[in-house]
Amino acid sequence: MKITYWLGIAGLCLLTMLAAPAARAQAGNYPNKPVTVIADAAPGATPDVDARFVAEGLGKMWGQQVIVVNHPGANGSIAARAAAEAAPDGYTLYMPVLSTFAALPSVAPNLPLKLPRDFLPIGYTAENPMFFAVNPSLGISTLPQLIAAAKKDPGKISLAVTGVGRLTHMTGLVFQDRANISLLAVPYNGGPAAALADVAGGRVSMIIEGYSGIVGSVKAGQVKLIAVASRERLPQFPDVPTVAETIPGFSATGWQVLVAPLGTPAPIISKVSADLAKVVSDPDFKQRLSNIGSYSRAMTPEQVLTFVQKEQDIWLPVLQKVSKK
Repeated sequence: MKITYWLGIAGLCLLTMLAAPAARAQAGNYPNKPVTVIADAAPGATPDVDARFVAEGLGKMWGQQVIVVNHPGANGSIAARAAAEAAPDGYTLYMPVLSTFAALPSVAPNLPLKLPRDFLPIGYTAENPMFFAVNPSLGISTLPQLIAAAKKDPGKISLAVTGVGRLTHMTGLVFQDRANISLLAVPYNGGPAAALADVAGGRVSMIIEGYSGIVGSVKAGQVKLIAVASRERLPQFPDVPTVAETIPGFSATGWQVLVAPLGTPAPIISKVSADLAKVVSDPDFKQRLSNIGSYSRAMTPEQVLTFVQKEQDIWLPVLQKVSKK
C-alpha cells in the first residue's frame, strides 16, 4: 500500500513537472488562431462598442482576429452560461458588465456572478457613466426641473428602460428612490436603438444610457443631455452637470472586465492581462473611448478581483432596498 501511495505521488509530481513547461509553451504560442470574446450586450449598446474597441486593439497586437460575439438577454445569464461552457484554452474570453455582478433580485436566478468562483479575472476594459437625456419638447433643461415635474405629476414622465435588470434600469430605480419620485418605466429589448427612437420621437420622455448609445440623437438635437452620473463633471462634457450636484453622492458608472473560463492556464491569463493593459493604456485608444463618453485604465487580475468585490459591496445592498419597494 505504501509503495503504491508513493508511486502515485511521484506520478502526480512528474505530471505537474511535465505540464508546467507545456503550459508555458502554450502561452508563448498564444494565440495562433482567432479568439472569441463573448459580450452580454446588444449590438450598438455602449458595452458592445467598448468591447469592439478592445477586440480591435488586441487583434492588432496579436496578428489574429478577435471576434466579439453578442449574447444579450436574461440580464446576462445567456452570455455567462455560454462563456462558462467554453473550453478553458484562452480562445473564448468573456466581457461581463456591472449588472452581471450586481443583478436585481429575482431578475436572473443564476446571477450575480462572483470572482473567482465562476470565472478567472484578467483585466479591466472600460467604464461608461450613465447620461440622463430628455426629449426637448418636454420643456425640461435641468435635473432639478425634471424632479420637480415628476413630483407634481407622479408617473406622467416616462423613462425608456433599455433592458430590465441592466445598469440603465438600475440607475433609474436608484434615482427615483433617492429623488423620491415616480417615473413610468417603458421597457425595451435589444439595446438602445428602439428606445431612443421613441424618445427622439417624443413618445417617451427620457432615457438613461451610456453616451455612445445616444450620441447620434444628441448631435442631431433629437434628445438633450441634462445630467451625467459620474462623480465629477467630465472634461469632454463640461456643461453637463453631474447628478451628484442635485443628489449628493449619487453616481452610476457602468464598467466591463475581461475574464476567462475556470481552468484556463495561468500563463495565458498572464499574457492576455499584460497585453490588455498595453491596449487600454494606449493614448489613441483612450482618446477614441473618451470621444464616446467611455474611459479605461489598466488593472491586474488581482486588482480586478478587488475592484469587482468592492463594487458588489456597494451595489447589492442598494438593489435589495429598491427592489422591495
